[in-house]
Amino acid sequence: MAEKMRKLVESANTESEALAKNTFLKDKIEVIQAKIEDPNLPIPQVDTIISEPIGVLLIHERMLESYLYARDTYLKPGGTLFPSTGSIFLAPFSDIALWTETMGKARFWEQSSFYGVDLSALYPDAKDEMFGMPVVGCFDPRTLIAQANPGGYVVDFYTITMEELQDMTIPFIWQASYTGIVHGIAGWFDLHFSPPPSVPSGNTIAMSTGPAAERTHWQQVRFLLKEPLAVNAGQTIQGWMRCVVNEMRSYTIEAEIMVGEGQLTNPTIPLTSIYNLDFNRRRGKWRLHEQTYNYNYYPQSDNLFRPEYNCLYEPEHPIDTTVVVENNFVDDNNQFII
Repeated sequence: MAEKMRKLVESANTESEALAKNTFLKDKIEVIQAKIEDPNLPIPQVDTIISEPIGVLLIHERMLESYLYARDTYLKPGGTLFPSTGSIFLAPFSDIALWTETMGKARFWEQSSFYGVDLSALYPDAKDEMFGMPVVGCFDPRTLIAQANPGGYVVDFYTITMEELQDMTIPFIWQASYTGIVHGIAGWFDLHFSPPPSVPSGNTIAMSTGPAAERTHWQQVRFLLKEPLAVNAGQTIQGWMRCVVNEMRSYTIEAEIMVGEGQLTNPTIPLTSIYNLDFNRRRGKWRLHEQTYNYNYYPQSDNLFRPEYNCLYEPEHPIDTTVVVENNFVDDNNQFII
C-alpha cells in the first residue's frame, strides 16, 4: 500500500501541470515505508496521529503498543490522537446451543475405541482447548442476562502507559435481569475520536462494536465457561477479567465470575494454585489468539420474541437493575474487592 500511495503522491508532485493528477495533494504528503519502531526515521514531531491499531476486544494483535510508541516518540505536546480512547464492555450471556456445540467437540475425545484407538486420555486437554478458544462473531443482544457496566473499562490512549496496557484487570459488577444460566462472558468495545484536553470546544465522534450496534468487522467475542453458572433475576454477579500479553502478539485472559455476595480471589494467583471454587463461582482461562468463529446469528425484526425463547425467564415483579461500581482493590488478605 505504501508503494501505491507513493505513486499517487508522485503523480501530484510532477513538474508538468498537464500531466499532474490529484493536484490537491501536491507538496502535502510524504510516504515513509517502515515500521514505526525503526530507529532514525525522518519523521518530525506531528500535530495528529491517525491509526487503526485495533483488534478483537480492542487489544488483540498488540498493535496498540506501536500506537503508544508513535505517541511517545512523534506526537507534539497537546497533539491529537485518532482514535483517542477505547472502552471495553463485558456482560454475562446465555447460549445453550453454543455451549453444547463446544462441549460436543470436546466429547469426541472421550471415545475409548476410535478405529481401535483409545482417545480418552486426551479428553481433559480437549476440553481445556475447546473452552479456551474465544468465540468471535456477532450474537443476539437478547441473550445477555445483564447489561454491561455503563461507560465500560476506559483505555485512554492519551495517558495509558505501555506497562498498563500489557497487564490489565477489568472489574465488573452486574445485576441479573433474568433467571437463567450464565454460559460465559461476552465482550466488545467502543472507540471515541476526541480532541486533546487542551482543546475545550471540540466534538467527539463515537463508534460502537456492540451486539446492538451496526455490524463491524471486529464483531464481538464470547468467553465460554467450562461449567455454566445459574443465576436468579435480581442477583448480583461480580468478578474480574485479567488480560496479560503473550508471545503470540495477543493476550492470555483469565476471569472469575461469582453470583451473590463474597470475596473475589486475587487475579494474580494462577488458576492451578487457587482453592476449590465455590458452587457460586467460576474461573476460566482463554488465549485470545486461539479464536474460533460462529456466524449463526442474523438480526431479525421479530416483534413476537420473548426472553424464554433464549431460556431466560423474567421475574414476576420488576427489579431495580441500577448498579454502582465503586473503587476496587486487593485487601490485606490478598482478596480482590469490588
